[in-house]
Amino acid sequence: MALKSKLASGLVPYVPGEQPKGEKVIKLNTNENPYPPSPKAIAALRDFRADRLRLYPDPTADSLRAAIAAVEGVKIENVFVGNGSDEVLSFAFAAFFDGNGEPVLFPDVTYSFYKVFCSLYNINYEEVPLLDDFTVNVADYMNKKTCGIVLANPNAPTAIALENKSIQELIEAYPNNVLIADEAYADFSSQPSLTPLTEKYNNLLVVKTFSKSRSLAGGRLGYAIGDKSLIDTLRAVKDCFNSYTVNSMTAAVAKAAIEDAEYFASCTRKIIETREKARAALSELGFAITKSDANFLFAKPPKTSGREMQAALRARGIIVRRFDLPRISDYLRITVGTDDDMNELTAACRQILGGK
Repeated sequence: MALKSKLASGLVPYVPGEQPKGEKVIKLNTNENPYPPSPKAIAALRDFRADRLRLYPDPTADSLRAAIAAVEGVKIENVFVGNGSDEVLSFAFAAFFDGNGEPVLFPDVTYSFYKVFCSLYNINYEEVPLLDDFTVNVADYMNKKTCGIVLANPNAPTAIALENKSIQELIEAYPNNVLIADEAYADFSSQPSLTPLTEKYNNLLVVKTFSKSRSLAGGRLGYAIGDKSLIDTLRAVKDCFNSYTVNSMTAAVAKAAIEDAEYFASCTRKIIETREKARAALSELGFAITKSDANFLFAKPPKTSGREMQAALRARGIIVRRFDLPRISDYLRITVGTDDDMNELTAACRQILGGK
């Protein structure tokens, strides 16, 4: 007899990128920041009083939420925090999408966790095909029966950003449904954050993370910004899972990180500059590359398959991500590392292609 529920039997979990153990590699497969966290965040961790760990953390993380609110230009009541943006998104799917009703809409090529959440919460979904150039066509989302929309902007793994005015059209077209804007990579984008629009639209939820631009992937901190009614609903769902989602150490470190505007700007600027140099270098080698607004490149190699290029790079100690899925199996998702990392990547690609 199977010792698991019907729900658990049908789940297909998200598969994270490879995390090598004890092996010296250039790791360009999980979109981590190549630079350390803010010195102020490191100091906050060093100065954290370990005896506080015997106590439960603040269930509403008020000090952290206040710091986020100050940076984002909203009120504390408009901020929700959780263990990474994946947890925040999970709560949002449970909170705003009807498990017995119309489908939630998202692109056919996007963050694969969206389908996992739908499976977990028994939510119907419809994948709306991207255009041939991997861009979102807003018209394809109009006049549909839906319980809500989720758009990663910039999209993952394509790295392409949709103009905010196009997303605003969707927000206005579905005033009775929540639109989730997953802005995990927005700090590297030429498009401004949609956060200011949360004051105008009560059906817009913007989700962000400290994992990418704040170098705190290991700290697990994500947050959402939206109308107070949305935030209150998220908190109600969260409290049905765990009232104490954000631990005391993470809250202290994340608060220091988001308050260090100068270091944040410096890191994101360096990554964007490196991204553009790497994009140009790979383009010269014949790679087909989308316009990236993220901290990674989405690139199709010439003269060889994506599988072969990924394997050849792995043999040289360079790890990149590939998704064995329709339309994108020949594309590599390449995290932007340091200049040295990307120079080694380019040199390896030149060597591999030279033998073709």
